[in-house]
Amino acid sequence: MSNNVVALIPARGGSKGVPGKNIKDLAGHPLIAYSIGAARMSRRIDRVIVSTDSSEIADIARAYGAEVPFMRPREISQDTSTDLELFCHAIQWFKGAGPIPGLMVHLRPTTPFRTAGDIDRAVDLIRSDNDATSLRSVHELSEPPQKMFRLDGHGYLEGFFPDDPRPEYYNLPRQTFPKAYHPNGYADIIRPEYVQRSNALHGPRMLGFVTDVSVEVDSPEDFDYLVYSAGRKGSAVLDYLNSNFARKD
Repeated sequence: MSNNVVALIPARGGSKGVPGKNIKDLAGHPLIAYSIGAARMSRRIDRVIVSTDSSEIADIARAYGAEVPFMRPREISQDTSTDLELFCHAIQWFKGAGPIPGLMVHLRPTTPFRTAGDIDRAVDLIRSDNDATSLRSVHELSEPPQKMFRLDGHGYLEGFFPDDPRPEYYNLPRQTFPKAYHPNGYADIIRPEYVQRSNALHGPRMLGFVTDVSVEVDSPEDFDYLVYSAGRKGSAVLDYLNSNFARKD
């Protein structure tokens, strides 16, 4: 086990919600280029590796400076495949190819507007806490889960917390409840040593790394918002890509 920090960017070829989303054009560059660019800008990350089952994605990833030293098997590149399978496959490759990194930073292409500085702060945070089994990036929800409903079998709304003794607890002010946080894929960090020992990804002591609200691409509307955001606000990683790689206009 080394002290190296490796960014692992998952990018399978199949996507039903947004077809071809990992290489879909965003302001002149494929979506995956933003995660590669942020990782390459980071001062803490030593290697940037893309895990994919697609030769097209692999070629694009290499063109933007990432390594693709292995191809991910089809059987763990399905809609139902898990992040644990993704990381176990990568860790197994490291066992044969060289020292296993001390930390692996999970950068999903679907969250493109992260900054290198935030990645570095996340790495520093988990390095400062030896008891943490992992780190997950989250943002605060505007409404806690106690304010949400589900539909019962008859079409009626019911709360998610039927054991709450307060009558119609879901009508209480949101300030009544603890703050709630949603994992957003901005920058999660796992410890390969823990994964090998426990066959689990995050473990019981997940450090929370709170970020601004971050949009993940799960639908065409999400992607449309990213296009709007890139045009209106820009980003440091977009500037980096424009300075180092040709735009596709």
